[in-house]
Amino acid sequence: MNIRRRLLYAILILASMTSIAVIGYRVLGGPKVSLLDSVYMAVITLAGVGYGEIIDTSHNPLLRLFNMFVVAVGVMITVYVFSVVTAFLVDSEIHNLFWRRTMQKRIRNLKEHFIVCGLGDTGRYAVEELHKTGMPFVVIESHEDNIKRFKDHESGTYKEILYVIGDCTDEMTLDAAGVERARCVIAAVQSDKDNLVTTVVVRQKNPRARIVARCSDVKFADRVLRAGANTAVSPNAIGGLRLASEALRPHVTSFLDLMLREKSRTLRIDEIEITGNSPWCGKSLDEIRFRSRYHLMALAVKTTTDEGTNDFMVNPAENLSLQAGTVVIVMGDVDEIRRAREDAKHALHVHAATPVS
Repeated sequence: MNIRRRLLYAILILASMTSIAVIGYRVLGGPKVSLLDSVYMAVITLAGVGYGEIIDTSHNPLLRLFNMFVVAVGVMITVYVFSVVTAFLVDSEIHNLFWRRTMQKRIRNLKEHFIVCGLGDTGRYAVEELHKTGMPFVVIESHEDNIKRFKDHESGTYKEILYVIGDCTDEMTLDAAGVERARCVIAAVQSDKDNLVTTVVVRQKNPRARIVARCSDVKFADRVLRAGANTAVSPNAIGGLRLASEALRPHVTSFLDLMLREKSRTLRIDEIEITGNSPWCGKSLDEIRFRSRYHLMALAVKTTTDEGTNDFMVNPAENLSLQAGTVVIVMGDVDEIRRAREDAKHALHVHAATPVS
C-alpha cells in the first residue's frame, strides 16, 4: 500500500478510536462527566502518558472494562500510527535525498541547455514552453516553496523538473546550474536590477551564451543590452502589442493561440541553423525537401550580408542554395523540427528530389 494512503488510514483509525472513547466515557460515566472530561480522558488513555483518572471507574465495572478495552486497543493503534508516521518521514527524506543527488548529477551532465532564472509570473511560462518543445533546462529559484507550488499546480507534469535553489546573481548558484555549458540564459526575476546583475555575471562566465532578460521598465532595456544581453523583453510592451493584434488581426492571433495550445500536436515556428560542417551546405531547399521529408514549411531564410547585417528572405525560392551561417525559419511539429535540426548537423544522404503530384 502507498505510504501516503497508509498514513491516511492510520489517522482515520486513530480519530475513530478517539471518538468511540469519548462517547463511551460520556455515556458510561454518567451525567456528572462533561464532554471536556471525556475528551481529556480519551486523549491521556490513548497516549499512555500515565496521568491519573479524572473519571472514576472504581465503582463502575462496565466503565472499567471499557477503559481496559480503550487502553489495549489504543496502545496498538498508537504504535501503528507512530510507525506509519515515522516511515512516512523517513521515506520522504530518503526520496528527497536521492532525488537531489540524481538531479545534481543530471545537471552536471547537461550541455547546450537553457537556464531560467526565476519561476514567477513570467518565468513559469518560459518553463512551460521549454518543456513542451522538449528542450533541456534548469530553473534557478530563490525559494523552494515556489518550486513545490509550481509542481502542485501543474498536477505532476513537472515532477522531475531540474532546479537549483539560490540567488541567480551569485556565481556559485549559476555554476551549479551549469552556466558555462548553457546555450541560453533567461533572466526572468521580478527585479530589473537583479536581471542586470545576472546578465553581467552570465556574460563573464559564458561569452557565447544567448541571454534574454526581462525588463519591466522599457528604459532599463538599454542598460541590460549594454551589459551583454542579446535581447531585452518587456512584458508590458508585449502585452500592448498583443492587445493591438487582437484588435487588428483577430484571426491571426486565434491561429497562433491554437498553434500554442493544441494538445494533439505541438506546432511551432522555429529555426534551423546551417553550420560550416553541415551536410546541407550547398544544397537547395528543393534538395532537402522540407515539406515531403519533414512535413515542414520553410517560411523565411536569414542570411548575413557582407556589412554584417541580417537579411530575411520571406517565402524563399525552392532553388535557393543554403550556405554556412544561413538560418531557415520553418513551421511544423516540434518533433519534426528536432529531427530536421539533427539531420542538419550530421551526415545525411539526401536523395534527389522527386516531383510531387
